[in-house]
Amino acid sequence: MTVKTISTTAFNDQKPGTSGLRKKTRSFMVPHYLENYVAATFTAIGGGSGKSFVLGGDGRFFNREAIQTILKMAAAQGAARVIVGQGGLLSTPAASHLIRLNGADGGFILSASHNPGGIDADFGLKFNAANGGPASEALTARIYDATLAIESYDIAYVEDVNLDTVGQTRIGDMVIDVVDPVVDYSDLMASLFDFDAIRALFAGGFSMRFDAMHAVTGPYAHKILEGTLGAPEGTVVNGTPSEDFGKGHPDPNPIWAKDLMDLMLSEAAPDMGAASDGDGDRNMIVGKGTYVTPSDSLAILAANAHLAPAYRDGIAGIARSMPTSAAADRVADALGVPCFETPTGWKFFGTLLDADRVTICGEESAGTGSHHVREKDGLWAVLLWLNILAARDMTVAQVQADHWQRFGRNYYARHDYEAVESTRAEAMMTHLRGQLDTMAGQSFAGLTVTKADDFAYTDPVDGSTSAAQGIRLFFDGGARAVFRLSGTGTEGATIRLYLEQFVDDGDHAAPVEQVLEQVRKAALEVSDLPALTGRNTPDVIT
Repeated sequence: MTVKTISTTAFNDQKPGTSGLRKKTRSFMVPHYLENYVAATFTAIGGGSGKSFVLGGDGRFFNREAIQTILKMAAAQGAARVIVGQGGLLSTPAASHLIRLNGADGGFILSASHNPGGIDADFGLKFNAANGGPASEALTARIYDATLAIESYDIAYVEDVNLDTVGQTRIGDMVIDVVDPVVDYSDLMASLFDFDAIRALFAGGFSMRFDAMHAVTGPYAHKILEGTLGAPEGTVVNGTPSEDFGKGHPDPNPIWAKDLMDLMLSEAAPDMGAASDGDGDRNMIVGKGTYVTPSDSLAILAANAHLAPAYRDGIAGIARSMPTSAAADRVADALGVPCFETPTGWKFFGTLLDADRVTICGEESAGTGSHHVREKDGLWAVLLWLNILAARDMTVAQVQADHWQRFGRNYYARHDYEAVESTRAEAMMTHLRGQLDTMAGQSFAGLTVTKADDFAYTDPVDGSTSAAQGIRLFFDGGARAVFRLSGTGTEGATIRLYLEQFVDDGDHAAPVEQVLEQVRKAALEVSDLPALTGRNTPDVIT
C-alpha cells in the first residue's frame, strides 16, 4: 500500500450544520473538497490509527465515489477496520445501530437526508460518534477549526474496493467488512416489536402503502414489511434506491409525497399510508382521510409505546425539539415523566438518551426515535404505529381522535420560506430580536404576547449550552409562533415559521388553516417578514 501526502488549501465554507456538511454535489466533487473535510474530521477525533468505523450512505449521486475516497483515507490513517454497507448503502438509523453493535469508534454517513439528489442537487457527509449519534457541538467545532487550518492530507493509492459483494477484504492492514445493510437492523426491529401481532394484522386483511421515495429505506421495507411481516407484495412502492431519487424530492410530507396523499384521501385508500426520506430517518404517517402531523405522531407514539414489548415497562421520559408542538408535553404530564425541550438537531437528544433520562424523542420535521439507536428512525416509527394498531384494533383516524379527546389538540403547521437571500433573512431575525425585551403585553392581529424569547438551552446532563436557537412568541389563548433559520439547506437561507394553537375541548375537526389564521397574521405583523424578505407566501406548508 502506497500512502501519499497531498498538499491542499483550506476551503472557507466547510462549517457543519445541524447534520454535518451539506453542499451542492458539484461542490463536493471539486478536487480536495471532500478530502479536506474527511481529513479535518480525522484530525478532530484524534486520528484514525487503530480505530474502527462504519461507512455508508443513502445511495445518492457521488455516494460510491465518496466511499472509495474515505476508505483510502482511513487506510492511510492506520484504521483497523471499516464496516461498509453493501453497495455503499446504509440507512442512517442502521448505521447508528452498527456503530453501537460493533463498538466502533464512529461512522461516516453520506447523505443530505431529505434534500434532492443528483449531480446538480445536494450531497452531505456527517460523522457520528461512538454512541451512534451525531457529532456533538464541541466535536463539530473542532472539525470546522481543522478545515480552516488544513494544509495537507494523506491518502492510500490503491484499487477501488468491491462494494457489491458481502465479505471481507483489506487495504494494507485495514480490514474492510462489506455487510448486508438490512440484516442487523431487521433483527433489532424484531427485538422491539410484537411481530406476531403485526403479522396477524396483515393476515387479517389490513392494507398499507409504504412509499420509500426511491431512497434507501426501500430494501429495509421490502425485507421487513413484505418479507418478515407478510404484507402483500406491492405494499412497498418506489422501493429501489436511485441516485436522484427518481428525480423526486425524498421528503416525506404531504407536498413531496403527493401521490401517497392523493391515494390516502381517495375512496381507494388502504388502511394506512407511510413514507420515509432519503436516508431513512424521517417518516410520514397517514390514515384513511387523515394526516398525522409529526408532532402528533410523537405524542401518540409516546402515549401508546407500552403496547410494544420493548417499552412495556414504561418510558423514562420524552424529548422534543423546541419547534415541535407541545402535544408531547401533555403526554409526559399524564405519564408522570419529564419532557425535555431541546434545540433542533438529533445530537441534543444523545446525552439524554445515554443518561437514561428519556426513551422517546421527536422533531416536527418528521423525525421520531427511541433509545434503540442514537438517530431518528423512520421505519421504527412505522412499525410502532403498526404495533399500536394491532394491539388496539383501531384505525389510524380512531387512534388520533381518541388521543385528541384525551389530551386536547395542538393545531400545528410549518411554513417554509426557501432560498431567501441570507442578508434579508438575517435582517428579519435581527428585527425580531430587537423587540424581544418590550414585546410582552403588546397586541398583534388581535393576539396579546405573553412571553417572547430567543431560545437557549443548557444540557441537563453535561452542562453544555446553546444560544440563539430560534425566536419564540407566546400569545394568550394557547397560541405560539416560532421563527428559525434552518441549517439543512444548501442555497440561501430557509426561514421556518411554526404556528401552533392549543384547543382543549370540542370535536377537534376544524380546518388547520382556519384555527391558525389569527396566529399566522400576528406572526407576520410582528416580524414584518413580507417586507423584510420580499416573500408574501411560503414555498411549502406542512
